[in-house]
Amino acid sequence: MSRPNPWSALLLLVAAALLGYAAYQGLQGLMAAGALLMAAVTMHRGGALRWSSLAAYSVAFVVSLTLPGSSVTLPDLLGALLVLGATGYMILREQGIVRELAWQRNTITALRAGSERLAEARDADAIIRAGIGILDKLQVAPNLAFVAYRQGTPHILAAKGAFEPFLERPIHPSDNDSRSVQADHWVAEEALALLKKPQRQSYHVAPVYGRASTHLGVLILTRNDGSAYDEVEKSVVASFARILGAQLGQWNAIRDLRDANDLTLRSLGAALERRDDDTGGHTTRVVSMSVRLARRLGWDEDQVKALRWGAYLHDLGKLAIPDSVLHKRGPLDPEERKVIQTHTTIGYDMLQDLHFLPAETLDLVRYHHERWDGTGYPSGLRGPTIPDTARLFTIIDVFDALTNARPYKPAWTRERAVNEIRMQASRQFDPQYVDAFLRMMAEHDDAHLVL
Repeated sequence: MSRPNPWSALLLLVAAALLGYAAYQGLQGLMAAGALLMAAVTMHRGGALRWSSLAAYSVAFVVSLTLPGSSVTLPDLLGALLVLGATGYMILREQGIVRELAWQRNTITALRAGSERLAEARDADAIIRAGIGILDKLQVAPNLAFVAYRQGTPHILAAKGAFEPFLERPIHPSDNDSRSVQADHWVAEEALALLKKPQRQSYHVAPVYGRASTHLGVLILTRNDGSAYDEVEKSVVASFARILGAQLGQWNAIRDLRDANDLTLRSLGAALERRDDDTGGHTTRVVSMSVRLARRLGWDEDQVKALRWGAYLHDLGKLAIPDSVLHKRGPLDPEERKVIQTHTTIGYDMLQDLHFLPAETLDLVRYHHERWDGTGYPSGLRGPTIPDTARLFTIIDVFDALTNARPYKPAWTRERAVNEIRMQASRQFDPQYVDAFLRMMAEHDDAHLVL
């Protein structure tokens, strides 16, 4: 409700004075003018005040009839009714305009805030939660749910109001019929049946589609007061469902692309193992252990992904190493060692055209043979100047090389390899990463003892 200002208060006094004077003098036209002036001042107010002009005019008209010598004609009565009707219509129309403007402002505010949350969302679940948050701010319904399929079964993935207790709950047909068709109507019916009848006096269901008309889920809105959803509200919800579907569709496309990238790089890593037969299973082992250690250190998923991809590709450059060097039985001579050391830079160069690879992945491929004391290759980097992914991976790579047979050596025992890693802290390896690795290995050993 707008705050009164001095001018509106003054106009209200003038209108009241006109009504009083006109009633006393029996001036019907002036009385009508006073009523219209009062309506203009008060109709945009909240509560009962907006109806004060009708009440004041009615009182003034009745008072004018009670004064001595007053008389009323049929035209006077018709005029009074017209004034009351016109004033009432103006007030109701103003109310509608005020509600519509409030709805538009609320919609714009909610969409502006929601678009920021959607842009910041990092996965499908975050997008869905942001979407339900936008609808909640629109105040289009107190009870909201987004239902989508997970492994063939519909689940409530985001909710507000009465639907919140059922969050993450699977939805099954209540008649025990094994329906497998992903049909919005029965999913909505079963979701609505979760609420008490007073909580679903009226409802609206909006399907959500992504790219190429892919069905992504359904929005369910219910009201407790039974008021029907008008066309404007349905249109806004439908528009929002399209926005949500586009955002989810884009995320799904990105996820599918990432999955395809991951599978491609994993396959390339497997191909490298076939090129270097003596390292069978090496890539799988170093990927698994590297990811475990990174998560133990609290790395975020983007860092973990870059590390995993680098682990797949770390020996890519060996494709260019002659078999006579790569498969030589026994120690390498100095010239052969120089040749084998080129695999880091060759692999790095080979990956330059894969623009989706993050810098951390390329750093691992190039620098995973650097040493903490600066005596490694290819660049002689020292200490923390060695990229994190390379510093972590080199520990895992060396441990796996020690514990598995090579053409030039037999496999070491696990205990001997762990002791070697411990001894090389601050020489070959980052001492903090070595500490984390040793704790991880100790916990692994303890778990096997318990088993």
